[in-house]
Amino acid sequence: MLKSLLNFLLVILLLASCSGRGGDRDILSKTKKTAPHRDLKEIKESGRLVALTDFSSSSYFIYKGIPMGFEYDLLERFCEHIGVDLSIEVVEDMDEIIGMLNDNQGDVIAANYTVTNQRKKDVLFTKSVLQTKQVLVQRLPEKWWTLTRDKLDQQLVKNPVGLIGKTIYVRRHSSFYTRLINLMDELGGIINVKFADGEGTEKLIEMVSEGEIEYTVADENIAILNKAYLPNIDISTSLSFTQNVAWACRISSPELLKAFNDWLAKFKKTEEFAVIHLKYFKARTKHKERVMSEYSSFKGDKISPYDEIVKNEAQRLNWDWKLLTAMIYQESRFVPDAKAWTGASGLMQLIPETAERFGADSLSGPKENIHAGVSFLISLNSYWTDRLQDSLEVIKFSLASYNVGLGHVLDAVRLTEKFNSDASQWSNVAKFLELKAQPEYYKDPVVRHGYCRGSEPVEYVKSIISLWEHYSNTSIAIKPATSSSNSAS
Repeated sequence: MLKSLLNFLLVILLLASCSGRGGDRDILSKTKKTAPHRDLKEIKESGRLVALTDFSSSSYFIYKGIPMGFEYDLLERFCEHIGVDLSIEVVEDMDEIIGMLNDNQGDVIAANYTVTNQRKKDVLFTKSVLQTKQVLVQRLPEKWWTLTRDKLDQQLVKNPVGLIGKTIYVRRHSSFYTRLINLMDELGGIINVKFADGEGTEKLIEMVSEGEIEYTVADENIAILNKAYLPNIDISTSLSFTQNVAWACRISSPELLKAFNDWLAKFKKTEEFAVIHLKYFKARTKHKERVMSEYSSFKGDKISPYDEIVKNEAQRLNWDWKLLTAMIYQESRFVPDAKAWTGASGLMQLIPETAERFGADSLSGPKENIHAGVSFLISLNSYWTDRLQDSLEVIKFSLASYNVGLGHVLDAVRLTEKFNSDASQWSNVAKFLELKAQPEYYKDPVVRHGYCRGSEPVEYVKSIISLWEHYSNTSIAIKPATSSSNSAS
């Protein structure tokens, strides 16, 4: 008995000791390290690849309701290749990204990440996604457009030697800091390096443009993108040789690494890759339009022109307004006069009978159409709330019912129950809804509404939930234009 008591006290003391060195944070970190191993096999079995990235003008952002970004587009193609869905985990502090990867919070780092020997100790890098070099970012002098090239160059740092004695702001654990340390050794002089922890590369570039700091360092590909909408910066001074930008996997995920490398080796030779690269790094006018738009998560603070209407209507429904926005995008792509061959119209694609039932018609404006659609959703949501415990499951069943009709969803529920599966889980019901396209199922005695092309509502629900996840990421990104963005290197 005494021995048991002593052991108990020892455990308490150990826990207290851990708490003193970081408390819950440390405990959670240790828990995450024991998470199940995930390599290619486990990722395929789960049906989802989780990518760690950042909000930036190149890697990942939302524009007019659509997730975009060079690396996001590539990841989407890779996930299609291996047959899984893509999930994005936005990293607010890029200094923590390797730790998050190795704690199984993601499967791959895809964030304009430069290959370095130091990082190779902790992760496996893929083949190069692209190549770039580090450049100095400095502000052009006042009325720079009136100066000759020679006079302009005289006022700028045009050679790394000119950085001796200057103050440069970079992130502490970035490849830029490593390069500056090496550069000081090469030059035999001191560069005053200041840490801008918590600020990303694109934020620091913006601070140079606005005169808050004099210098920072950026990858040339990112610097070029930023110069498209910050014309008063100079990015012509190189600070490094060409470097590889790649994705990073856990050392314990060699099969995933091989899959990435095999795919990249082939995909980078395709026209599709060239088009994606052109879209983000060559078509600068279009890029400027996307980034500077009020509907961009990078600089703007809106998802669609109907945000305020949606926010008000979502309160009636007791849904996250971004979920309702995702549904509206799926229905109409935010086109207020959209019409379908079925006769459905408006932002929420209401058929005439439903629109009339809830106080709208084909001539109603966006506000009326959304109001009528939400009223319909309220009735469906209420029906499923009375029958299901889990709020997310209620949402999925309600969305499916809105898309294909309550009767077909109830048919799938009855089939699920008949074949002894849990009908309170959408994943189970979805399988039988898809099976309603086959005679042996839509002719089953428990089925009352006949044939259904069930793959369409299943994909509908999946797409909305996925888009909702993207819009939820904007809780980080949709801020005033002074907000931070990373563009890691």
